[in-house]
Amino acid sequence: MPATTPHNRIALVTGAGSGIGLGCAAALVADGWRVVYTGRRMEALQAAIAKAGDPFGDIAERALAVPCDVGDETAVDALFAAIGQRFGRLDLLFNNAGVSLPVQTPDEIDAATWRRAVDTNLNGAFFCLAGAFKMMRQQSPMGGRIINNGSISAHAPRPGSIAYTATKHAISGLTRAASLDGRAFDIAVGQIDIGNVASDMTERMAKGVPQADGSIKPEARMELQSVVDGFMTMARLPASANVLFMTVMATKMPFVGRG
Repeated sequence: MPATTPHNRIALVTGAGSGIGLGCAAALVADGWRVVYTGRRMEALQAAIAKAGDPFGDIAERALAVPCDVGDETAVDALFAAIGQRFGRLDLLFNNAGVSLPVQTPDEIDAATWRRAVDTNLNGAFFCLAGAFKMMRQQSPMGGRIINNGSISAHAPRPGSIAYTATKHAISGLTRAASLDGRAFDIAVGQIDIGNVASDMTERMAKGVPQADGSIKPEARMELQSVVDGFMTMARLPASANVLFMTVMATKMPFVGRG
C-alpha cells in the first residue's frame, strides 16, 4: 500500500522518462520518497514528473529532473553532485537506463552499435552504482539500497541479441560483486530481471519475434504494474533484508523451456 505520509527518503531512477523507469519513479513518489528523475531528455523527465503528481503537496519540492547520459562518467559525476547539493544523501538507486538493439548476428553488428550497448547498459550502470556507493558509504546514517535492472535474456538469450545479452549478463556480475562489497557499508544490492512488459518497445512481441527454433511467434506480455509492484517490494525492504535476484515475467512467455 502507498504511504499515507511522506518519509522523505531519497531515490534516484535512471531512464525515468519512459516505460519501467517512469512507472517505478511515480510509485516511489506516491510511496513518500523524494525522487531524482534522470535520462537524456529534460522534456521527457519533466513530463514524467508532471504525470506522477504528488499526493503530499508540491511535486516540484519532491521530484527533481536532472538530464544525464549515464554512459558519460563526467555527466554522472555532475548528477551525483546535484543530488548531494539538493538532498544531501541517497537512499535508493534504481539502475534502470538501458538500450535495446535490432536483431543482428555477431557479424552484422558494427563497432559503434556494440559500444552503444556497452556504454549505456554496462558502463552507465557501473558509473551510477559507483556514484551511489561513494555517497552511501560517506553519508550519515551510512548505507542504502541499489536495484539493478537486469534481464531474463542474461539467462536465456533471444536469437540475434549478443550485444544486449552480453551487457545484461555483466549486470548480474555487477549485482553479485556489489552486493558483497556493499556489506561493510550497509549497502544492499539486488537485481530485477523482467520479461515482456507491455509497452511500445515490446509491441513487436505481440505480433511475432524470432524463436530459438527459427520460427516467428507472438509472445505473451504483462502489464507494467506487475513490474512496479515487484520493484516496490524490493525498495520497501528494511536494511536487514535483500532480494538478490527477482524475476518478473509474463506467465506464458517462452522463458522456462526456451529453446
